Amino acid sequence: MLAIPQIELRNGLCVRPSARFGTADSTGRDALGDPIAVARAWANAGFRRIHVVDTDAVFGTGTNASLVEDIIRDGAIDVQTHDAAESGDQVERLVFAGAAHVVVGARGLEEPDWLESVANAYPGSLIVATDVRERRVVVRGWVRSLPLDILDVVADLSGLPLGGLLVSSACAAGHRTGADLSLLEDVADACAFPVIAMGGVADVSDLRALEHRGVSAVVLGEPLLRGHLDARSIAIEFADGL
Repeated sequence: MLAIPQIELRNGLCVRPSARFGTADSTGRDALGDPIAVARAWANAGFRRIHVVDTDAVFGTGTNASLVEDIIRDGAIDVQTHDAAESGDQVERLVFAGAAHVVVGARGLEEPDWLESVANAYPGSLIVATDVRERRVVVRGWVRSLPLDILDVVADLSGLPLGGLLVSSACAAGHRTGADLSLLEDVADACAFPVIAMGGVADVSDLRALEHRGVSAVVLGEPLLRGHLDARSIAIEFADGL
């Protein structure tokens, strides 16, 4: 399994991933500084890939597109981008910049024909992100649930040349919660492509539990930044996957 540190961008800065996704304050204590320097630091710790979230783009308040491309082109570490890409042009720009993978936004689930077209144009490059509450897909900021069981979504995606499925979970109130191990094991068993878990990790035992259930990679934010996980040892132990 591969451990992937998360970098969040807001207003041109790298910010601390917060308990509620996307609520970090880029001007205060949550600011971490220059994103390229942060990416290089994760590379120096031994990680192979980072997950770069353009928080402004995800929430429709702006964009850090040029900065994302700068991190990619710096070449210190492989980058998978998460910026709510919802057009073929956006995906093309990131792939041509050198992104290892591109996480597509809600359109990927809501418009299967569009997803199929882009996935076939860039085989192995797309990661479909799906937030899940009680095994049902949730879109548009943890507000609206699609009438789809996650395993039905996996079945619908099975014939596409995807680079992975990014699965996050939420409790009833809409906040990130601990990883649903049973759910992730079922998804990993059903998927023909890598499953990436996001959220729900507090310590190394959580990572080992996910690995045991067939998860290919885990995106890590706050546990690494707060030192709850030792970066170098995690980079060494969880260095294989995808």
